[in-house]
Amino acid sequence: MTQVSPDRGRGRPRTPILTRRRITNAAMDLIQTSGYRSLTMSALAAQLGVSASALYNHVGSKRDIMILVQDRVNEEIDCSGFEVEEWDAALEIWARSYRDVYSRNIPLIPVIAVLPVANSPHTLAMYEKVTAGLMKAGWPEPWVVNAVTAVESLVFGSAYDATAPDDIFDPGDLNDVAPIFSAAVASRDLVLTLDEDEVEVRSGADAAFDLGLRCLLAGFRQELAALRHGVSP
Repeated sequence: MTQVSPDRGRGRPRTPILTRRRITNAAMDLIQTSGYRSLTMSALAAQLGVSASALYNHVGSKRDIMILVQDRVNEEIDCSGFEVEEWDAALEIWARSYRDVYSRNIPLIPVIAVLPVANSPHTLAMYEKVTAGLMKAGWPEPWVVNAVTAVESLVFGSAYDATAPDDIFDPGDLNDVAPIFSAAVASRDLVLTLDEDEVEVRSGADAAFDLGLRCLLAGFRQELAALRHGVSP
């Protein structure tokens, strides 16, 4: 009779089981707490409580980890509007959701903003949905990526701006150096009227993003209208 080892199949594995989701979440925690430069294979392995060799069995490099992180973060961005809304309303929903997501993940912006999308399935699916929505509305194919990049430039910049102190434009004791600018700072519009009786006080970053997005969308509408009427933009 074959004797079975008494330890086989009992208790928990000595090494924590690794999954891509667990690796991704640990990498995000490490970046959020210590910055992107702190993300090394050895540091991530220590965070996960495994050996570096065990980690390499699942991901081959730091870039592979960042691709997982990029996809994980971008999963939260709402691009569903392109299925049901007009292109400009869908683009606004997408841009606002995009900014909200990266406002919560600011340490990731310098990396993800320039990270190639190759091998990022969710990120590519997101761009596919945005592209299909814009082209269905009549956007010329050569314009689409530039439009997406323009929106992302506003989104990433505004997400960074959300971390700025409220007094970032306060001239201090130098009002006389820039009196016109100082007066504009003092009169800055930070109040959004929601209805006749209710107002919402916003941060400077929120107000600037609202204005920038409205102007960007207005310009996009004008460009598309000119194209539809056969006018060269």
